[in-house]
Amino acid sequence: MLDPALAYLNHGTVGAPPRRVIAEYRRIQDAIERQPAQFQLRELADTDGVGVPRHPHMRVAAEGVARHLGCGASNLVFVDNATTGVNAVLRSFPFDRGDEILVTSLGYGAVTYTANWVANEKGCSVRTVDLPAYDAPPEEYVTRIDAAVTERTRMVIVDHITSFSALVLPIADIVARCHAKGALVLVDAAHTPGAIEVDIESYGADWYTANLHKWAFAPRSCGILWTDPKHHATLHPTVISWGLGHGIAAEFDLLGTRDPSAFLTAPFAFDLVEEWGGAALRNYNHQLVMDAARMIVNAFGREHRTPESLIGPMVNVGLPAKFGTTKADAVELQQRLLGTFGIEVPVFPDDGGVRLRISAQIYNDHTDIERLISALHARV
Repeated sequence: MLDPALAYLNHGTVGAPPRRVIAEYRRIQDAIERQPAQFQLRELADTDGVGVPRHPHMRVAAEGVARHLGCGASNLVFVDNATTGVNAVLRSFPFDRGDEILVTSLGYGAVTYTANWVANEKGCSVRTVDLPAYDAPPEEYVTRIDAAVTERTRMVIVDHITSFSALVLPIADIVARCHAKGALVLVDAAHTPGAIEVDIESYGADWYTANLHKWAFAPRSCGILWTDPKHHATLHPTVISWGLGHGIAAEFDLLGTRDPSAFLTAPFAFDLVEEWGGAALRNYNHQLVMDAARMIVNAFGREHRTPESLIGPMVNVGLPAKFGTTKADAVELQQRLLGTFGIEVPVFPDDGGVRLRISAQIYNDHTDIERLISALHARV
């Protein structure tokens, strides 16, 4: 449903669900409205944890999503978004005074804010490990996080795909190193489902929270939180409601009256990803952003050294200092690209100029990249 006048190179921010997904989403909303009390109160969730109703809509949806993510539905619940999932884990976990939460310099700002708030409430501390933003080999990220974990580190929070720099981190290796030192791991996978192949249980993490409304085509807002069974007893949603004490499915599936239709649409959206190619779709998106990086380097001359193995369907590529070096320069360029040239793409400052984070989805092609390059030439 995107405006055809736009070159939309920003799918990674809030997604853009296909028309067929929106049609299914509205069909579910219409089904709810035909008998809202029956649907919401007696069919949606099992708040007593006793198997009534026999096939709650939320559990059926969880099963449909879990089969795309390499995990069992009994360990998976829906959350509004990955930030909500992080909040649920951190705010309900039994930290002791003196514990440390380790975050990274590439972490999402709202997640780091949450860690700091929880640490202040519970007498913990937060420490940040500095990670290379763009151009280090995969093992460098593993080594730096491993070296930062100490005997005080109770939990490590790490992105699977970083938001700003768009790096696909070697998450299984990171988790294994942290566990070897006794630290638990919460993975922020806001950008991951649908962007790359996901196999949650193989990563070995303690918690894995992700958005489905970005690369998995679900309507907004829609996310999941997967939890290792050994942590079920200490996990609660940020809103306590009727399911308290009856297990994570009962607690998370009904948080009072809300619109569940995005969650219930998610299996349909995931199935559509596979219908449209699955791995081939993901490879197309990856190849297009690799081509975009090469084309921008050829046009403007700033070197791009990020290893291809760390790139999924987004790439962060630099522009030279003539485009500016400050946050204000980045904001002005982003607004100019959108307002004057009809190009939606995030722009960030860095120490040598500004950078573009280009997302590719199957509605994009090389003409969008060529249009961006022409606009940048016109800008300078």
